[in-house]
Amino acid sequence: MFTGGADGNGHLPRPRRPRRGGHGGGGIGSPPGQGPSTVQPYPAAPPCTDYDMAYFKAYSHIGVHEEMLKDHVRTSTYRNAIMHHQDLISGKVVLDVGCGTGVLSIFCAFAGATRVYAVDASDIAIQAMEIVRENELSDKVVVLHGRIEDVNIEEKVDVIVSEWMGYMLLYESMLGSVIFARDKWLKPGGLILPSHASLYMAPITNSQRYHDSVYFWRDVYGIKMSSMMPLAKQCAFMEPSVETISGENVLTWPTVVSQVDCYTIQAQELETITATFKFTSMLQAPLHGFAFWFDVEFNGPVRQKSKKLTNQSLDGNTQNASPSSKKKKPDVSIVLSTAPEDTPTHWQQTLLYLFEPIELKKDQNIEGSVTISQSLQHARFLNICLKYFTGDQWYVKESVMR
Repeated sequence: MFTGGADGNGHLPRPRRPRRGGHGGGGIGSPPGQGPSTVQPYPAAPPCTDYDMAYFKAYSHIGVHEEMLKDHVRTSTYRNAIMHHQDLISGKVVLDVGCGTGVLSIFCAFAGATRVYAVDASDIAIQAMEIVRENELSDKVVVLHGRIEDVNIEEKVDVIVSEWMGYMLLYESMLGSVIFARDKWLKPGGLILPSHASLYMAPITNSQRYHDSVYFWRDVYGIKMSSMMPLAKQCAFMEPSVETISGENVLTWPTVVSQVDCYTIQAQELETITATFKFTSMLQAPLHGFAFWFDVEFNGPVRQKSKKLTNQSLDGNTQNASPSSKKKKPDVSIVLSTAPEDTPTHWQQTLLYLFEPIELKKDQNIEGSVTISQSLQHARFLNICLKYFTGDQWYVKESVMR
């Protein structure tokens, strides 16, 4: 999310991560000394819009990449996953979709890849070239400056690696570029990292947020400003808010909104996602909204029975389970989680706040549906529609993540 001025949640702007991956502008690159592509023709790449141009321009800023690289959970989990699958990467050809500074490409080179194609449409690709040279890997890592839909790669690849996840998992629609690369270049039986993803949601309580953003206006230095509260609610809660909450804010066990298998999913499946839910509150508390978060798994095409390594276990730490954690799968290897009870990441959680809190009783049910769809204005934006029933009343919450 890349904005200027005060954002739609009433906060001062702070560096937030736009995405650089697929549909958008940028030059076309190809490996040195190679001629026109001889691969089977594919559908034409989507047109480049003004939104795409701004998107890629934002990704040329060093602050975006600094934030991602300083996210220890994100970067170390990718490194651990690459080394975990070293036997499938060593001696192989790798494609890094949306390479940024090239860190994942270099991890793959360290894991023994014969050749890595590092593709990025933003001008950060120029810096990636310098980083590759600085690490004396120019013979292994080929940086291509352009959209994945436009670059020329003259061979099939054994592995695709990409850090494609946006806020709320699907914001920015970069997964479509990974699907494009998979269908065009990945060999049958090839490896995709990450391989699977799950999006979760749960009702939350967060009185402090309402106090800071709304109730603050009741008395400002002894001056009554309650007339500001309706406007404050609109500014603070009209759009989704990206912030960090804890497991203590979560009122129930989460529900799965969507599951993604990167080996099989098709782009059209991402256009609209609908899920139904039924929550039962574990305590008496005000319902302030709903939280969304995700995790991704790093599995081969055929899952191996192995211990699940979460953010905590990768760092050698453990924490007590909370209502926001999901049941563990016995066949998962390495997982990057953005759940409220796990170590915070730069993705944080995505919150949809209600304009008016609802007082919940213990064991009170909340049931309804959520629909997440790509915006007609621009496919990188998300339309979110929540319809839910509790306390003998229906409610609707609609918002756009842009």
